[in-house]
Amino acid sequence: MAAAIVFAVVGSFFAFSRHGKEAQKVTSISAPLDPYADQLAIGSLAMSESASLSGGKVTYLDGQLANQGSRTVTAIDVQVLFRDAAGEVAWNETQPLRLVRTRQPYVDLEPVSAAPLQPGGRQDFRLVFDAVPNQWNGAYPTLRIVHVETR
Repeated sequence: MAAAIVFAVVGSFFAFSRHGKEAQKVTSISAPLDPYADQLAIGSLAMSESASLSGGKVTYLDGQLANQGSRTVTAIDVQVLFRDAAGEVAWNETQPLRLVRTRQPYVDLEPVSAAPLQPGGRQDFRLVFDAVPNQWNGAYPTLRIVHVETR
């Protein structure tokens, strides 16, 4: 039993540490959208929070992605803009969109390349943020699809 608890804690620490290293990319807020972005619809957004192992807070943004185009999508980078009370960008982060593989017993994520999104397909996704600034106004952030790979 103790070994299982230690394994779970170490695994969680590794997952949070690895995610933090992936989330360092920043894209200019004036960067153009990917040409295929208008074929991808994002909806059913929901936000939640939880405490991290380091005592901080992790913010989750869940949603659904629909491919309304004619190509199979194999990768997506999404820019997320959190705004402050004045409507200015308080946090700008770009990260690969990760799809929800399973929800039980926990939410398991995978890259789009592991389960490419076919034309007409829909899939749930989750974005994870380890560091959202205190200046954030608490409203849903703006999502911009800045890079799409298709085949």
